Amino acid sequence: MGGPTQEMEPVEPQSLKKLSLKSLKRSLDLFSPVHGQFAAPDPESKKVRMSHKINVEYSGIKTAPAQPSRQVNSGAENQSSVPSNVLALTGPADSRNSLKEGTQNALVVGPALQSKGQNDVGKSGKSTAITSASAPFSERLTTSAIIERIPSKWPRPVWHRPWKNYRVISGHLGWVRSVAFDPSNNWFCTGSADRTIKIWDVASGRLKLTLTGHIEQIRGLAVSSKHTYMFSAGDDKQVKCWDLEQNKVIRSYHGHLSGVYCLALHPTIDILLTGGRDSVCRVWDIRTKMQIFALSGHDNTVCSVFTRPTDPQVVTGSHDSTIKFWDLRYGKTMSTLTHHKKSVRAMAPHPKEHSFASASADNIKKFSLPKGEFLHNMLSQQKTIINTMAVNEDGVMATGGDNGSLWFWDWRSGHNFQQAQTIVQPGSLDSEAGIYALSYDVTGTRLVSCEADKTIKMWKEDETATEQTHPLNFKPPKDIRRF
Repeated sequence: MGGPTQEMEPVEPQSLKKLSLKSLKRSLDLFSPVHGQFAAPDPESKKVRMSHKINVEYSGIKTAPAQPSRQVNSGAENQSSVPSNVLALTGPADSRNSLKEGTQNALVVGPALQSKGQNDVGKSGKSTAITSASAPFSERLTTSAIIERIPSKWPRPVWHRPWKNYRVISGHLGWVRSVAFDPSNNWFCTGSADRTIKIWDVASGRLKLTLTGHIEQIRGLAVSSKHTYMFSAGDDKQVKCWDLEQNKVIRSYHGHLSGVYCLALHPTIDILLTGGRDSVCRVWDIRTKMQIFALSGHDNTVCSVFTRPTDPQVVTGSHDSTIKFWDLRYGKTMSTLTHHKKSVRAMAPHPKEHSFASASADNIKKFSLPKGEFLHNMLSQQKTIINTMAVNEDGVMATGGDNGSLWFWDWRSGHNFQQAQTIVQPGSLDSEAGIYALSYDVTGTRLVSCEADKTIKMWKEDETATEQTHPLNFKPPKDIRRF
């Protein structure tokens, strides 16, 4: 017990590489017949090792042995200059002699061809191969050199003119959060964080009217096509109906427990839909101010909504990253789409087709209606929070990002054909480049963007652009994600 303690020798830390080398050396010492010499290279193991890099065992190619009678450079150089990867064919001798001078990799296709079990790879380590078209597909090895090229089934995008900013309207004193066009296409209205709604002339961009009444920022606007009414919703939990003949509020819809983030009018029935931070989409009777339904089921803020004349008549997107289809007869969920991973802040139905697109920070996805089958992702990622999107009848979709990026897409193919960046007005910070709302006019030829630098910008197609000045730079996608 009390004897002197013997110290342990320190163990030298050894890397995995060093240990494996030691193990290899030990194996060699144990099994090598001739010590002091390396084992002879095994051709079979070499063939296995090299097969992932290159495979010269194509049907229809034979490796020519390096003999003086079959030199490629006819007498110009000595025998040693012929590389080992000269490939010849098993056809007549005259075609072999017809190889041009200075050829490094001679490759010909013959009628009676057979594969050879050798793997002679030259200094470059690569060689290309051609197979006879008559050989069956099972004999042709599917490598990138000889694979059958199948044309892409992806639809080729339609060429669209690029869009340009032609007018900047400044008049609001806060972030511009919402926009809506009058069905006659003479004016449009914008709602702002300065608590006002302003009405602007489309042709000249001049201010026609300012409406006050909200006590917080205005997040949603809609103009009725059947009545002289405009509807607004804001962070003050209020939903208001404005009579545009008297320019005053004639109805208020009470019931939201928190801020109202989105608003939509049904195209055929006199009902109004609003979604907000209380995770509920409320359905209101316009005339009686009564709440018909509270469509509850989302776990977080309802931040986007649109309506259609046929089922599903109500579609909502939420911060819980789901999209829900609602049955308006019973006030129940028809189906839930869980494809997105982040908040679905924006949705846009196509004006003609039975489909819609939804945008979140991870991707822009396209779905069919009425079933809600996933069609495809858009082919690029904007890599920002997408606050808003709009589609016109020509199939041009615009998406506005939190970083001021305005991207234009071809609807059918999902190809991103233009990436514009908004420029903040003088006196604003660069961080105020953010797009909160987008809307096309009734014709689809003008686009209005509402921005964080307190401006409204109007965009139109560049009439001078042609397919030659702005060519379509499209590569069909190789690996399509089916979810």
